[in-house]
Amino acid sequence: MRSIQVVNVRWFNATAWYGMYLSRLLLEGGHEVLVLGLPDTLSARKGEEWGLPMRLMDLNTATPWGIAALYGKLKRLVTEFKPDVVNCHRGESYLLWGLLKRELGSFRLVRTRGDQRLPRANIVNRWLHNDVSSAVITTNSPMNRHFQDVFKVPQGKLHQILGGVDTSVFYPDPAARARIRAELGYGENDFVVGLLGRFDRVKGQHELIRAVARLHGQGMTNIRLLLLGFDSATPESTVRGWITEHGIDSITAITGKRPDIAACLNALDLGVVASLWSETIARAALEIMATGVPLVSTDVGVMPDLLNSQALFGAGDVDALASRIRLVMTNPELAEALRCEQQQRMHDLSGHDFLAKTLAVYEGIL
Repeated sequence: MRSIQVVNVRWFNATAWYGMYLSRLLLEGGHEVLVLGLPDTLSARKGEEWGLPMRLMDLNTATPWGIAALYGKLKRLVTEFKPDVVNCHRGESYLLWGLLKRELGSFRLVRTRGDQRLPRANIVNRWLHNDVSSAVITTNSPMNRHFQDVFKVPQGKLHQILGGVDTSVFYPDPAARARIRAELGYGENDFVVGLLGRFDRVKGQHELIRAVARLHGQGMTNIRLLLLGFDSATPESTVRGWITEHGIDSITAITGKRPDIAACLNALDLGVVASLWSETIARAALEIMATGVPLVSTDVGVMPDLLNSQALFGAGDVDALASRIRLVMTNPELAEALRCEQQQRMHDLSGHDFLAKTLAVYEGIL
């Protein structure tokens, strides 16, 4: 099968990861793939680092002459590459792909919606999703319900695929756990709470710092905080300022960029997704769950699709977050129950499952 994956995302965020990881899985499965991206962006550099066949162009142009030129380039690309499927992971050039499909009729068009904003059900969007697209893929239940209830997308055209994780990289690894804990100076009785995510207000590092500081101040002196992240929208200096302000410098570590994130995740006793919004594609959550570390999370985005109510709390609610951490720390049976249930949930969320579900959609529309 030949596909073009349109990943016109500036950052290497969850949407870019979803499209590029899918591209890598397709290539490994023997399919022909071309990834379209934006020049001079983090996502394009990551695609090149992964060895993906990339074509870079200004897919987000908004000028009339730029749009006209882009339409011509895309038309020539379709004629040259002859894709069976074009999958748009962002919306900026989606209308042009819809017009091309109408004009050429030589490929099937898929729209994957992994963004947090629910699309407006205007005439153009209804036409694109209901009439022009061959399939619509959503990455979480709120988006799926929006297309069902508001757009009235036909049931056979709408599919929910949460993504997947590379279980050859992310898996329970006792040796890695021992190595990282020794490196970071954690003792056998230390309880390590960790958050994996770029430093950004949305990820909730500030809320987790406050919750951990509160528990430490209440006498839970064996708690430790590990932030697996690095400079992004929020500078590391700001995060360190929060840590100092709340008096937990001595129990907190920041990894920065590391090549052995899977090993670092294994060092945790509890993973936290503290995001205030978004999480429409929960890459970090899947990676934590795959390593066999119990996870608690805010109830945003896709998280209720992954975790039961016992593991969920309200976004921004520091009291509820501290309470969840305390419950897991003081109740080993609960920690084990969460771990086992989440391991069970991972049974159809591997990279293999991600590829198989996506291919089933592609094959169904060809």
